[in-house]
Order: sequence, then C-alpha cells, then structure tokens
Amino acid sequence: MFEGLQKKWKVSGLQLALILCTFAIGGSFTGFIGKKVMNALSINQDWLWAILYILLITIIWPLAVLLVSFPFGQFRFFSNYIRKIGIKMGIVKN
Repeated sequence: MFEGLQKKWKVSGLQLALILCTFAIGGSFTGFIGKKVMNALSINQDWLWAILYILLITIIWPLAVLLVSFPFGQFRFFSNYIRKIGIKMGIVKN
C-alpha cells in the first residue's frame, strides 16, 4: 500500500511519512476546530448541526492541512494536492 502511494505521488519514504503525518494532524485539527465552532453556535437541531458541520470541515480542512504542512516541509505537495482536488471539483481552473 505504501509503495503504491510512493509511486503515485513520486515521493521518498521519508516524504511519504511526513505527508501521512500531515494528513493525520491536519484532519485531527480540523475536527477539533470544527467541534469548537459548532459548540459555540449551539444549534439544537441534529440535521442542521450535521449539515453545517460537514460544510464547515470542508472549508477548514484545506486550510488546516496547508497550515500543518509548513512545519513538515510539505507545503508544495499539499498546495498542488489541494489545487488538483479543486480542479476535479470544478472550483479551480487549470
């Protein structure tokens, strides 16, 4: 599995480890911040809470991953990765 990711992303073993750590920490940070924001809003309807939470983490995740990628030295990889996702979603133009 890891060899496949290394080939797909064309990275070394150390860089792959740093990328995976960035994904993990960025995702955890996103969940933490998302919960804090949602608790501050104090929404009582479960369906509305879920929809807003999904929208919120969709917005926070790219920012969190980019922020976390700086100390790991992976900013270039993640800026390209997020740009590719934006292109596939039709948000960013080539």
